[in-house]
Amino acid sequence: MFYWIYDIPSHELALLIAGSFVVISWCGCILIRPLLRMFVRSRTETNAIVGNVLSCHGVFYGLLLGLLAVATYQNFSESQAVVADEAAALTALYEDFQAYPEPQRAHLRWLLRDYCRYVIKYAWPLQRQGIVPKEGRSRIIGLQEQLLSIEPQTQSQEIVHAETIRQFNVYLQHRQRRLQAVRTGIPAVMWYVVLIGSLINMSIVWLLDMKLISHLFLGGMLAFFLGTMIFLIAVLDNPFRGEVSVTPEPLEAVHQMMLEDSY
Repeated sequence: MFYWIYDIPSHELALLIAGSFVVISWCGCILIRPLLRMFVRSRTETNAIVGNVLSCHGVFYGLLLGLLAVATYQNFSESQAVVADEAAALTALYEDFQAYPEPQRAHLRWLLRDYCRYVIKYAWPLQRQGIVPKEGRSRIIGLQEQLLSIEPQTQSQEIVHAETIRQFNVYLQHRQRRLQAVRTGIPAVMWYVVLIGSLINMSIVWLLDMKLISHLFLGGMLAFFLGTMIFLIAVLDNPFRGEVSVTPEPLEAVHQMMLEDSY
């Protein structure tokens, strides 16, 4: 439900999220803090009690944010590795086609080169919108039918043909992993917990007894850091969405190699 944030440039999104947290913190200090102070006004050593509660909450909430940040970064890194593996498998398959006689070799390479171009030019923009591209399946099926229609004439050709089919299946596995990663992300329920936890954190800060200027300054810094942490988790959450996303650079390098080899 927050996918619209990926349409915003990263620097603007960082300022928007962090700034929103600061504004909420300041509004709470001015408007809500006097009401919350009524519940602790009669107690002694208010700041010590609130500080202990804030420390306890900070441990659990900080642990949650830290684990989410690590999880999203690992997911992002794994998605990059999947694309790199797919590009490597595509290169190996393209080189395997070299062993076939003409005109089969040229036709197979042309099909693979056309498919690679489709992934870069058409499939990737869809992935950045969270859409799993489907047209590539028909191209892959066409390549597979063409490959399986070849009948080796010698024993050496049979060995090469079997290895090519094996490499083709390896590529299909990497491709499927990439498609599955398009819609991976943190479950919505965890985002609710993160947002509720940040609100509780700021609410506890509002209970502290100090001058308003100091409260605005300290609360604003804490809220700003919370906002930047949530921004970091958000931009890494969906690895194929937004400005900070997995790029088709490995596939572009393979496609460039194919074009140079065709001349």
